[in-house]
Amino acid sequence: MGEDTALGDPAPCSSLGEQLEHMPPQENRGASSKALRKSEERYMELELELLPEVGVGPLRLGMSVQEIRDVVPEQEWGASRITSNDPEPGQITLKHAPSGLSIVLGFTRGALSGVELFRFRDEDAEVHVSLDGLDVFRTPSADLLEQLAERGHEISENDLGFDALPGLKVILANQSSYEHPVDEDGGPLYYDYVRIADRI
Repeated sequence: MGEDTALGDPAPCSSLGEQLEHMPPQENRGASSKALRKSEERYMELELELLPEVGVGPLRLGMSVQEIRDVVPEQEWGASRITSNDPEPGQITLKHAPSGLSIVLGFTRGALSGVELFRFRDEDAEVHVSLDGLDVFRTPSADLLEQLAERGHEISENDLGFDALPGLKVILANQSSYEHPVDEDGGPLYYDYVRIADRI
């Protein structure tokens, strides 16, 4: 069983606690419409870096459930939807409400062993998930694999749609039924799933 919580306002920073603030109030009578639009745009921002064999941003492989809870701001956990009272759930799901991006944290014997990210749904959201300086969810999948190979990374492709980078312990895929952008042939243009783990 797992538990869900919602990601608020992410912005590049050293801790997820600073990134994941609550959404702004719906009403702000003292602000102009232009200021409100800027505020809404700011709350769409999210920058996450995939760190092979380390984690994603401040979420580090090997962290305990409690350490994860300490990294995510307390107010976020207070507003979370709890689906289990298990003090050591097998999974925890974080959702970035403005963009639709989801992060699933998997635990093995109480320690974070894998992080799965599912592509955002709002194409206008300033959401960037990077691997070796490349935007995983905004670079066409074929181009992404080519650029990763050019940087010396081993690529292992299969017919099931899962492409692995064994040396980085990273898996890329397009398995979503959500209507993401397609290429000229009608196939998925971008990857919509990435997993980073301590083993693959």
